[in-house]
Order: sequence, then structure tokens, then C-alpha cells
Amino acid sequence: MNQKKKLLVTASTFPRWEGDTEPRFILDYAKAMMDYYDVTVLAPAAPGAIEEEVIEGVHVVRFHYFPIHKWETLCYPGAIVPRLKEKKIRLFLVPFFMISLKRFLTKFSLQFDLVHAHWLIPQGIVQAKIKGIPYLVTGHGGDVTSLNNVFCKSIKAKCMGCAIVTVGVSSYICDKMKEINPGINPKMISMGCDLSKFSPEKRDDNYFSHEKKNILFAAEKKGVTYLIDAMNEIDAMLYIVGEGPLEKDLKEQAGRHNKKIVFVGSKSHDELPIIYASSDLFVAPSIVAKNGDQEGLPVSIMEAMASGVPVICGLSGGTKDIVNDGINGFILDVKDVKLLVQRINQIIGDDVMAASMKECALKTVKDYSYKKIAEKYIQLIREAQEQ
Repeated sequence: MNQKKKLLVTASTFPRWEGDTEPRFILDYAKAMMDYYDVTVLAPAAPGAIEEEVIEGVHVVRFHYFPIHKWETLCYPGAIVPRLKEKKIRLFLVPFFMISLKRFLTKFSLQFDLVHAHWLIPQGIVQAKIKGIPYLVTGHGGDVTSLNNVFCKSIKAKCMGCAIVTVGVSSYICDKMKEINPGINPKMISMGCDLSKFSPEKRDDNYFSHEKKNILFAAEKKGVTYLIDAMNEIDAMLYIVGEGPLEKDLKEQAGRHNKKIVFVGSKSHDELPIIYASSDLFVAPSIVAKNGDQEGLPVSIMEAMASGVPVICGLSGGTKDIVNDGINGFILDVKDVKLLVQRINQIIGDDVMAASMKECALKTVKDYSYKKIAEKYIQLIREAQEQ
């Protein structure tokens, strides 16, 4: 039996420990790729996280980037850009992070046959500086759509041009990548959904202790402000999952308008399947930020669909790649609060429509299992290596 080749997956968003509330889509991707490679994930260190361990079968290594380890707060909880917005002083950590990542990767990546850099910035642009190691790079959203001054565009273009495979998680992101470097031909492969965890069977009718319909929001983008405004004209409860720099302002807004909104904080990945499945509607009101930042294709939409929950989402990013308006959900400009109210009321007030959307959503999401996502990546890698 041939020994598996070694794949290094690099990312700045990753669970710090088992049961962590941090997004786990890179972990799920790495698990799926273990059918083809001996996989190691390299992620930034964080206070309380183990430097080297195995999580759900995946070998994880974390690199330190500041001498005082308790100050390594650039990446968690959340992501780098929100952490910088929350406290500007964290900009001081950025050069230490970049230097440490390059220094560690220069030696560490030599042990591997291939590197998969998730996000153009910082993983991709650093990997492009390391010679002799083939790599593929995936753009996820804000790493492509924001930070596009002349200098950043230049290093992003080089990063994508030197990769053996360039991937965007949505058709929109692929188009933006091509604008940065017209000489590339990016392929679209979204992140996936763990269909073994998210399913309608996880529904608990007693999870929410009231008789009203339950609307769920679980994301970080600013569009939630429009959803909060819409709740003035909706007879339902809204549950907001997650934490972030906008939380204080959102609570103040919610408090001014009504008492139908509950902030439940961050939830572990073991809790989320029950929360999704027990909801009656999932709303992802994503918008384009002033700096151009927008999501690629939110994993939360897939998780809601897999849970048998109708979805309403904004127009930004790659939502059109998965939501077929009026069929498996609604897609709209969420800044049009009147239309948002109308669409929400349509779904929560029409059980027949909701059931139809549920069935269509369950069919759609079958194409987004991590097994299928891994198969798509393997096909691209093989094609690139044959050239």
C-alpha cells in the first residue's frame, strides 16, 4: 500500500480546543481530506490552546507569534479584522504575526508535499514567498473583497499567480479574484456542511419555551441591524447566536425597539444542530460593508438548510450560488426592511410554503457535504499536477 502524501492546511480561523465556539469549517475540510492525504493543520496560537494535539483525528500545530503568549489575541475569538476593529492596539501584533508565520512556515512546510493556504491574507501571501513548495490557495470573502489598495492588490495577485490551484468559495469571489489577477482562472468550491450533524431529526419542539415562531440569526455581518428593525412588525421571536464587536450596539438597538429579541451568546458546535433544527426560519441578512468586505458563501446558510429550516438571505457575496429565490428560500436586498418583513411573514405564516422550501433546501444541500467538497479539491489538484 502506497504511503499517503502529506498535506499542510494553513488557516487563521480554527477551533482552539475541542468543543470551542470558533468556526470549524477548516477542521471539517481537513477531516474530509484525510481520505487522500496525511493532513496537518497549522493555526495561530491562542491563550489556553495546546501547541500540538489531535482534534477529531486531525493533527493540529499552533505557532506562537509574540513573546508574551497571553497577549496573542489577534485571531481569537472571531477573526483578525474584527479583532483589529475592536482594539486598534492589536495592530501592534500584526508585524509579529506575519514575521512569525513566515519564519515557521519556511522550515515547517518543507515536511509536506503540498500546502493549502486558506485566505489570501495572511496565509496565501506568506506562502507565496516560500520557494519550492507547491500550494493551492482559497479565497473566502473579505480577504478578496477588501484591503485592495495598490500594494495589497499586487501581493494578492502574486499569491494567486504562483499557486497551482486558485479557488474562490463563491462565483462572486471568483470574479473578484480574476479582477485582481486577470491571468488566473479561479475555480469555485464552497466550504461545506457536515450532514451527519445537521439534520431535521435534531429538532426539539420544546427547545424554545413559548408558542411563537422562532427566527434564528447566527453571523457577524452588519445586516442584522435591518433584521432587528424588521422585528417591529413581526409576531415572532428572534434569537441571535454569536458574539462580536457589534454586540453592544445591537443590544441597544434591540432594546429601543422591542422585547422579542434574545441574544444567546456563542454556542458550541454540539449545541448548534439542535438550535438550527428547532428554529422555524433562518435569516442571514448579509450586506456589503463600506470597505467592500462581504461574505463568500456563509456556511451558516448550508447548516440551516441541512437542518430543514427555510432561509432568507441578503444579496452580498455568493448567496445566489445556493439560494434559489422563492424555491429553497428567499434572497433580497435586506436594506429594504418592508420587503424583509413581507418575506419573513410569508414563511412564518404559511406552513405549506415553509415545508416546500424545506424539502427543496434539503435536496440542495446534499451537494455541499464535505465528502463532495474534498472530491472537488482532489480533482483540481490532480489536474494541476498532470499539467
